Amino acid sequence: MKPVFAILSAAIALGSAPASATTVVDATNDFLASYTGPRLADLDVTSFSVSYDAGSAQFLLGATMAGTIVAGSPGIYVIGVNTGTGTIRPFASIGQRNVIFNQAIVINKDGTGRLGAATLDSADISIVGNSFTARIDAALLPSTGFAFDRYGFNLWPRVGFAGNSDISDFAPDNALLSAVPEPASWALMIGGIGVTGAGLRRRRQIATIA
Repeated sequence: MKPVFAILSAAIALGSAPASATTVVDATNDFLASYTGPRLADLDVTSFSVSYDAGSAQFLLGATMAGTIVAGSPGIYVIGVNTGTGTIRPFASIGQRNVIFNQAIVINKDGTGRLGAATLDSADISIVGNSFTARIDAALLPSTGFAFDRYGFNLWPRVGFAGNSDISDFAPDNALLSAVPEPASWALMIGGIGVTGAGLRRRRQIATIA
């Protein structure tokens, strides 16, 4: 029984850990049909993740692009956040009506950023190769109804602010990503623990017969 208890203990520890995360994988070379800017690989999102660490009261945002992020080349990364009263819904005309937000984070390719009028500490932003990460203090994103781990996020690179035709990609597509795994993810993990436990019991039975 000890191995089963070890697995269950690990699952319980995982469930009670201060940080939980979700990740969405996005197809390569799926530039929006409405996009009219340059098709740069570092404007093509291939994954986007969000986690919330209750211990440090910080969000950790991470993204990977199809190519190396080049400082000085066209483009920025905008991350819309719905803290509970997201009513801004400007993308219905390009098929993204479910992307709503009431706050916006901007990450520049040179490793600087801002959240609204606040400048983000460059020490909290890291760009390495084709990926970036950003740590955002929850105090900069005060709740308007949602718990921190239920905030919704969406990443969209863009080359300017002239209009929606400046947006190259969305991740996730026509949806928001929260910091807590969906119930289906937990169900799969629990199911996996059950299968592992059944396998261990079967091996014990065989050993006893032998």
